[in-house]
Amino acid sequence: MLKKKNLTGINKMAVYSIIEKSKLEGAHRLDAEYFSPEYLEVERKLSAIKTVTIESISESVVNFGAYSLCNYIEWRESGVPYLNVDNIKDGYIDFEGVKFIDEEVNKILKKSKVEEGQVIITMAGTIGNVAVAHNIPAKVNSNQATAKITLRKDFSPYYLAAFLSSYYGKKQTEREIVSSVQPNIFLWQIKLFKVPVDSRDKEREIEQAHKNGLEALEQSKSFYSQAEDFLLSELGLKNFKSQEDLTYNVNLSEIKLANRMDADYFQPKYDAVIGRIKKYNLKPLAELVTMKKGFEPGSDEYQEEGKVFLRVSNISRPGFTDKDQKYLSNELYQQLKGGFEPKTGDILLTKDATPGIAYVLKEPVEGIIASGIMRLKIKENIDAEYLTLCINSLVCQMQVERDAGGSIIVHWKPEQIKNLLIPILPKPTQQKIADLVRKSHEARKKAKELLEEAKQKIEKMILEGKGG
Repeated sequence: MLKKKNLTGINKMAVYSIIEKSKLEGAHRLDAEYFSPEYLEVERKLSAIKTVTIESISESVVNFGAYSLCNYIEWRESGVPYLNVDNIKDGYIDFEGVKFIDEEVNKILKKSKVEEGQVIITMAGTIGNVAVAHNIPAKVNSNQATAKITLRKDFSPYYLAAFLSSYYGKKQTEREIVSSVQPNIFLWQIKLFKVPVDSRDKEREIEQAHKNGLEALEQSKSFYSQAEDFLLSELGLKNFKSQEDLTYNVNLSEIKLANRMDADYFQPKYDAVIGRIKKYNLKPLAELVTMKKGFEPGSDEYQEEGKVFLRVSNISRPGFTDKDQKYLSNELYQQLKGGFEPKTGDILLTKDATPGIAYVLKEPVEGIIASGIMRLKIKENIDAEYLTLCINSLVCQMQVERDAGGSIIVHWKPEQIKNLLIPILPKPTQQKIADLVRKSHEARKKAKELLEEAKQKIEKMILEGKGG
């Protein structure tokens, strides 16, 4: 009899799994967690239908070449995208914030190149996120914490990605995680994962749902790009190229006014952006919104489950992410929600670590925002989506880059945030831009629904005992 440990510190009834000795013989794990009832139930469900292993349907399952090759990596502002775990989301690749390597390094790291149609699964950090390399750039590379599965021509990568993202795929991955210094899984474990097979028509149905989700996601990106291009065109910044000047002169009066004397702050590229938009009606952010900083609890108040605690790492331009998600007790949430729970229509703006990321809250959230996030409420007649796009675009990002500073963690001070200059374009123009942003969000929401639909179709198939 194996007993699962209670690691939460909360009083719960003990959970037992009774395993026949014959089933332990030859097993590569004997710890209680490996034989948890939920894992055994997944194993039972998959054993009741026809399955194949990933190895049997693949041409190759690889991750990286020799670790010594990492010494060649030098980050570039542009070049070949280099994916890490954070770029692999639930069903798709997110290129926002991706790092770049140059072409020569890409050639050296030939074993870690990503090819169209491969299935990518994360092996460390956030383990078990899966995506298909769908309509990716001609050259893409990836780090050692991602495995790339190249399937045989007769098996769909979209179907496999949908399964591995489903409950039964996630539980297989979760069960195999090895915890030493850093939790991870290995290639040999991935190769042995069981995949249910059904009629080709059913697989095509699931494949199409996943593909439709990825196409809706591309449509979302297109709408957002159109909105950003429209804004920059209206402001005369469409083809603006920033460059670092090695030498430039600054007046003493400018240093006193800025209360800064670091050279980077006075880079001419920042004045170049402001100079182009001066002819428009510019207003400091403090005139357009009210601002309130979030709350910072002690680390001992975090829980494994409970009410959501939104931190900077959970905020992105398209919406929320679950990266390193933290939770607070319901009791603490009840104490804080009056002052620190964001409302629908609020703009959440990051000020620390990755400052200058803004998002308009679309739906109610039962949770609290951290002190690294500012909550903005519109107080003047300006469209919230238009304002948010301005903040996320070159127009304001250059101001954020100039103002934010810090030795270990980058900080953007509230007083600097208040002085962020926002161009006020005519209301009809704001509306056109905001409409495109809303279409982008609607398409992204649809994409998530379709990706979820693909997973649900597989889960239903397994629950009904179908396969083969």
